[in-house]
Amino acid sequence: MLQNSKPKSWAALQNLACVGTYVPRRCGIATFTHDLTDALTSAAPDINTMTVAMNDRPEGYRYANRVWFEINQNRLVEYRLAADFLNMSNVDVVSLQHEFGIFGGPDGSYILEMLRRLRMPVVTTLHTVLRTPTDSQLKVMRQLTDLTDCFVVMAERAEEFLRDIYHVPNEKIQLIPHGIPDVPFVDPNYYKDIFGVEGKKVILTFGLLGPSKGIENMIEALPSIIEKHPDTVYIVLGATHPGVIAYQGEEYRLGLQRRAKELGIADNIIWVNQFVELEQLIEFLGAADVYVTPYLNEAQITSGTLSYALGSGKAVVSTPYWHAQELLAEDRGILVPFADTNALANGINHLFDHESDRHAIRKRAYQYTRSMVWQEVAEQHLSLFQSVREHRNQNPKPNLTARPNLLSNTSIKTPELAEIKLEQLVNLTDSVGLLRAAIATVPDRNQGYTTDDNARALIITLIAQDYLHATHAQPRLEDLTTRYLSFLGHAFNAENKRFRHHLSYDRQWFDTDGSEDSHGRAIWALGETVARSTTRGHMTFATNLFQQALEPCTSLQSPHGWAYALIGIHAYLRRFSGDSHARRVREQLAQKLYDAFQRNGSSDWHWLSDELTYANAQIPHALLLSGRWMFNNEMIQAALRVLDWLYNIETADDNDHFAPIGSDGWLVRNQSKTRFNQLPIEASGMINATLEAYRITADKRWLDRAYTCLNWFLGDNDLHQPLYDPTTGGCAEALLPHGVSENQSAESTTAWLLALLSLYDHTQGEDATTTTESESTPTKPAKSQSPTTKQSTSKIKSPTN
Repeated sequence: MLQNSKPKSWAALQNLACVGTYVPRRCGIATFTHDLTDALTSAAPDINTMTVAMNDRPEGYRYANRVWFEINQNRLVEYRLAADFLNMSNVDVVSLQHEFGIFGGPDGSYILEMLRRLRMPVVTTLHTVLRTPTDSQLKVMRQLTDLTDCFVVMAERAEEFLRDIYHVPNEKIQLIPHGIPDVPFVDPNYYKDIFGVEGKKVILTFGLLGPSKGIENMIEALPSIIEKHPDTVYIVLGATHPGVIAYQGEEYRLGLQRRAKELGIADNIIWVNQFVELEQLIEFLGAADVYVTPYLNEAQITSGTLSYALGSGKAVVSTPYWHAQELLAEDRGILVPFADTNALANGINHLFDHESDRHAIRKRAYQYTRSMVWQEVAEQHLSLFQSVREHRNQNPKPNLTARPNLLSNTSIKTPELAEIKLEQLVNLTDSVGLLRAAIATVPDRNQGYTTDDNARALIITLIAQDYLHATHAQPRLEDLTTRYLSFLGHAFNAENKRFRHHLSYDRQWFDTDGSEDSHGRAIWALGETVARSTTRGHMTFATNLFQQALEPCTSLQSPHGWAYALIGIHAYLRRFSGDSHARRVREQLAQKLYDAFQRNGSSDWHWLSDELTYANAQIPHALLLSGRWMFNNEMIQAALRVLDWLYNIETADDNDHFAPIGSDGWLVRNQSKTRFNQLPIEASGMINATLEAYRITADKRWLDRAYTCLNWFLGDNDLHQPLYDPTTGGCAEALLPHGVSENQSAESTTAWLLALLSLYDHTQGEDATTTTESESTPTKPAKSQSPTTKQSTSKIKSPTN
């Protein structure tokens, strides 16, 4: 069973959604959903709790603000729309209130369509658990079990049924009692004058009226009670069930009233034909001396009315339906056989005759139900929601209904890569540069701009010009290149020779020298501009800025900063290989990287620090480049060992797909890696690094790994969901435990485009790191440290050697 201890806070929860019927619809589940959401909001006011309401009529109901979405229960398409709405609303957990009759389709099967599409965990509260389900009901329950992370039941008998009949595993079942209002233990006489029954012995039944309630048996028993206690009054509280009215009108109620007249007890019955609010219900319960539920059969797994009565400290006489058997055990009430009017009368008479017994039963009932007050029940639900959220984070649930659209044609020498689409990149770009964030695909101006994003975007436009030069996109690429290059120029602080990082939308810098990573990335982008640009003005601007920013690289302390700068220096040297200063800086930074690995690495931990975080593959990539062009085989072998170790860490247990370290905790030495949130920048960096390893070693396994990482974007990942959006050319921010992020931000979109364009470079026979290199090229590949994993089974196959 999932751990359900009460935490001090529910940090994993920000947005909850309850799906079910909701007031003012007259339905027991509607009341339950209302009370539960009220209690959740009271227990955790910082968590946004919304409701998706099921409508049984086209016009719906006039709901309170808590209802955010409505579903016509008979329209299948609206279940799909509700799933989309919840996914886009960043809901952490869905709490589904389930009963076959409140959903459309055969035995309520339409709800399964919504559940299949949800990305977040689902906790299903079962208000009905049948002992003898039909084949259709059993089929629905089996599918519901597959789609539910945990079931909540409100009775031990329901637990037994789920295990024995539906074969639901124990760890997927949680018993949480039906909630009740927290009311004081008071003498019934306190409330009786409100209803004009002071001095009377009051029997109460409440709830929606219908034939299954057995009220006719109570009426038949009433003469025997009145004979001994003439001052008895029986209050029947509640409107007739809407479903009964739809088919029979008020015939059931009118029939009961006719029978009461025939028995001569009509004056002893008060009919309250209305759906009362909680405050008034508490007063009615308070006035009752005895509460009675004379239901006709045992198939009642949960009774909210019985729970409320016990919670108010009422002496209860009931037929032995399943929930009553549990709640009234250990002398917390009196059970009488079904349809036995004499036993019903005798039980009530006993309580009226023996006041001490009645008060003892009241006290036991009240004390037993203190753990059932809504505050306690809400906290149990929140603890469960937190538990399933955390469990999903560690144990993702793949979307098996949407298999990835992977390219796997091995009959051609060169795989067919995705089309280069820059629509989302252009969408995020304004006159200043590339905006940092997006809400879905819409630029979020509140987040401003960053040097990192504009540096990556600059590299993309430079590489893309080789593949889009024959199209109408060329003038646009020139414009974008100018804009991103200008941003880097504006980001450069001439006073300290460092690049600032974060610019607000109103063009105010948040910093003076930025991060070391952003400085390194700017050097990378400038180096690529010098190497790749065919526009002399761009090359001149980039060369001057590169030379001014180069010397501060020697004082950087961050390995990521060193790595990005090294990749940029190697690009720069492709054009100006004779620049001695650039060579000296390269040597210093490369040696720093190599020494860091030598100091901190061990046989089981090959990293240069005690934590693996983001963009890890860029570091061995930089060391590979340095070893290659500095003719240092020790550097090459060290980088290959590190890259092979890193790739194995970032591969799923079955070696079937790429599974990068998640940003929600990273990987600390001697601990387990965090599974989510997986970032596109890690897959992109790994592609560049493995392609460089392939260029050095000619070992095809490195090339296979590059295509395996590309397939991560296309859906060959832990959740079988693509991050790349072919309609926009953008990429989701992250692979989350419940699915992909809806946001297509600058970092993720540029990471995807860099990954794709790197493989375009490779498949077109253009080695982006060596094409224009004027340094002496090594005459043969270095012997590689052979990867320890088996050859990849990636879905996009690498070209045949």
